[in-house]
Amino acid sequence: MSTVLAEQKTEDELWAEYKKTRSPVIRDKFIRQYMPLVKYVAGKVSTGMPSSVEYDDLVGFGQFGLLDAIEKYDPDKNVKFKTYAVTRIRGAIFDELRQLDWVPRSVRQKSKEIEDTIVELESSLGRTATDAEIAKKLHMSDEEFQNTVMKVSGTSILSLNDVWYSGDDTDNMSIGDSIESPVSLNPDTIVERKEIRRVIIEAINELPEKEKMVIVLYYHEDLTFKEIGKVLEVSESRISQLHTKANLRLKAKLTNIRKGIL
Repeated sequence: MSTVLAEQKTEDELWAEYKKTRSPVIRDKFIRQYMPLVKYVAGKVSTGMPSSVEYDDLVGFGQFGLLDAIEKYDPDKNVKFKTYAVTRIRGAIFDELRQLDWVPRSVRQKSKEIEDTIVELESSLGRTATDAEIAKKLHMSDEEFQNTVMKVSGTSILSLNDVWYSGDDTDNMSIGDSIESPVSLNPDTIVERKEIRRVIIEAINELPEKEKMVIVLYYHEDLTFKEIGKVLEVSESRISQLHTKANLRLKAKLTNIRKGIL
């Protein structure tokens, strides 16, 4: 197919043809069309990252996610490509950052300590633990706890792609996976993934109200921390803090739930 013909067809027609032919001309058109999306996601991820993480590197990582999205997207599913691609792009960036292992060990340990404390508290309390309860368990003042969360938030790369992970590379479930075509999955696996997705949504709904709003606005509405700050009328750094606490709570909640259903 010539570049001129590719430009004249509607996007739906191009996806239908690409699914059949895997035309490099159509693929290149999609890459050009959606590169701004890669830059947008990279910009969002770079918020709060230490200066050692370069924006251009994040864009490069995100390009792998875009290519993956183009190859795996199923136009027959009722999901817009942009929605699907954002999940893949963000996931590719996080994957590369994990492989770089750039998070300082002390910060990673502190993050794990908070997460383990939430797991223990919520398991015994049977409800969401308050900040005061978490701080007390960690033998910290409320101010010390909030400052620690801010330190963790500066290097946190946990996303909703990560909240269900049992330690086996073949058993990693993400929200993105739940909207992929399940053609290659057997019925039992499809049922299990629907259950996991239900559990993730339930865990989000149990978050404290402000943390839940940050998660929804950031991941579902695709707002930046600065934009969410304007909506909630708080500072960008406060949104970063709420985002980190929400993610730590989610991972802790899902750790407890997973122990019960796996």
